[in-house]
Amino acid sequence: MNKKKVVAVLLSIAAVTTLAFIATVQHAASSKRPIIIVEFNDPVNVGSSDMMVRALAVAKAYDARAIVIVMNTPGGYLSDMVKIINVIGDANKSGIATYTFVPPNSLAASAGSYIAMATNGIIMGDGSEIGPSTPIVVGGTPLEQNHTEDAMISLMESLAQEWGRNVTAARDMVLYDMAFTAKQAYEYHLIDGISNSMEHALSFWNLSNAPEVTIKENVYEQLLSVLSNSVLDGILMTLGILAILLDIYHPTIILTIFGILAIIAGLVGAEVINASILGISLIVIGSAIMFSELKLGHGFSLMVGVIIAAVGVYLLSQGIPYISSGVPNGYTTQLEVVGLGSVGILAGLYVRWIAAPMRKKKKLAGPESLIGKKGVVVAPLRPVGEVRVEGIIWRAICSSCTAEVNDIVEVVAIEGIKLIVKKVT
Repeated sequence: MNKKKVVAVLLSIAAVTTLAFIATVQHAASSKRPIIIVEFNDPVNVGSSDMMVRALAVAKAYDARAIVIVMNTPGGYLSDMVKIINVIGDANKSGIATYTFVPPNSLAASAGSYIAMATNGIIMGDGSEIGPSTPIVVGGTPLEQNHTEDAMISLMESLAQEWGRNVTAARDMVLYDMAFTAKQAYEYHLIDGISNSMEHALSFWNLSNAPEVTIKENVYEQLLSVLSNSVLDGILMTLGILAILLDIYHPTIILTIFGILAIIAGLVGAEVINASILGISLIVIGSAIMFSELKLGHGFSLMVGVIIAAVGVYLLSQGIPYISSGVPNGYTTQLEVVGLGSVGILAGLYVRWIAAPMRKKKKLAGPESLIGKKGVVVAPLRPVGEVRVEGIIWRAICSSCTAEVNDIVEVVAIEGIKLIVKKVT
């Protein structure tokens, strides 16, 4: 073998060795990059959308290989669904792949189906479902419903086209409110595979043996999720006003503190979901009528105020688009409105028969208790003088009469520390 052949062989061996070394280094480097596991076991609302924003931030900070959404959701708000889809798009632009794993007997329903369709790959377990995906505009007009539906059909079709999925089947989930089992979704080419274990799904996506960082809703995000329920927001505002009002009748300060906190929480939640202005207005009007009870004292104003506020609670969610299976999160049923109205009726009866009489009795325990009592003039009333009532001498005035010593007068009112009297004939 001549020298040229020897050199060529050595160079070939060096090149192969170098390539192998580079591949090994790259594999080792990529294996150290973590994957972000997002536990999406929540409705689609402001809490879960904030969680996804945080998950992307963590993925960028760790230079993660991928974000894997472990999904079991009934759906939720359309606005937060769109926000999450945008987060997934930002992840892909940053070179971070996104995947959805729907465990056995879990749901990628409604808004969840759009989120899953936005990811690079979908794997579902036995007994799981994807869809239905028809939006609901609560209290909306037929035109609003149709416009929202058309927009969601276009969105679903574009998501399916982006990842090479069955566009027709994807559109049917929106147009005909259809849901597919894992087997059907795989047969119709909506998902990439069926697996009952997370490990197998990660292996399918070449993500095995990578370090895992788990993300789930923190306390703040859980609070946002709770407050994104319009029913709870309305009830908190109404009960907060009612608590403050009842505390005025027999002060404990505890009810007032609870009432203030409840009102603040309800207002924050209403702002979070962009609640109906009409609903909030009716709650405010009902609150004003409730407080008029302090002047009237017959209990009926309190009842009417709570009933009007209950109607406001019903209207809080009107016009908000949902994509949710079953009753949307925050959708008020007649039972809840009747329940809140019943609380108002009971509170009104309590004020009428117990609290108001007690409050009136307390008022009459002071100088007001002298009204209607008779006294004796001890210094002539011309028109100002002095009278003795129940053994106590008071400054008194009789603007419509004059009275001499030992004349009998009756107390008709109290002005400061002066009695207003009239002469008894």
